[in-house]
Amino acid sequence: MNSKTINTQYKYYGMWPVAPTPFHDNGEVDYEGMERVLDCIVDQQVQGICILANYSEQFLLSDEERDKLTKLCMKKIDGRVKTIVTVSHFATDIVKPRAELAKSLGADIIMMMPPYHGALLKGNDIQIYEQFDEISKVGIPIMIQDAPLSGIELTVPLLTKMINEIEYLTCFKIESAQAASKIRALIKNCKSKLDAPFDGEESITLYADLEAGISGSMSSALLPEKIAPVIDHYLINEKDKAEEIYNHILPLINFENRQCGFRGTKTVMKEGGVIKSDFCRHPIKPLDQDTRNLLINFAKKYDLLSFNWGK
Repeated sequence: MNSKTINTQYKYYGMWPVAPTPFHDNGEVDYEGMERVLDCIVDQQVQGICILANYSEQFLLSDEERDKLTKLCMKKIDGRVKTIVTVSHFATDIVKPRAELAKSLGADIIMMMPPYHGALLKGNDIQIYEQFDEISKVGIPIMIQDAPLSGIELTVPLLTKMINEIEYLTCFKIESAQAASKIRALIKNCKSKLDAPFDGEESITLYADLEAGISGSMSSALLPEKIAPVIDHYLINEKDKAEEIYNHILPLINFENRQCGFRGTKTVMKEGGVIKSDFCRHPIKPLDQDTRNLLINFAKKYDLLSFNWGK
């Protein structure tokens, strides 16, 4: 799609999938496989890649592994597409060096969830504001991730205040319930400050969120080349075509979101020769065989690049 035809005022737009983190069958990080994952995603014709997010299984990685993966990924991507590095942590003093490393390696954006740990230890509005304000001093654009995993309700008034007042908080990823309504309100309240109003959650609410005003979406790396045309057509005012494509791929998006989670992409990438193993670290269980079989049938039906790339 010719970027000159895109109808958006925002700096960032399009498809920005989350890269999975592959492991060997013995549970060790597969760093060579990580490089192949990134090459595959670049070939999916995306605008950006997000690393070390929840769909990257960041909660199953050691600090040493995170550091090595950050450096490896940034070197491998090498400016071919834009990059988001996830730096979330409950402790501000841990988030800050992660943000500084991402900036030093040339990341375009860092992504942060509000500070939380488990079901009950959550930052209040003041603490959330203070963490983002402190990380803004690093001097790299920040994307705030509003996801149910944190258990924190980021209200429209709080997000509006943070985006309008915190210098480098210029991007959001909204994947909470009734995402479109929140997106619409935030764009109305913060439009001149925003560089990237995005949604996520495997793009399962993409069309409604495009209607609300997003410029991009952060799916998994399962089928971004199939989702991207929805955004492209919508942003050149071909809404009927966008809706048609979205409705065609929605069964697979729904299946991934409701039945597979982050395991889906690695299962298909293993079958597609991108990675050698779809191993999940304990306590995550592998996909059951019936779900796996249905997913592979979807991958064949939709002729996914992730299913064909390494064959």
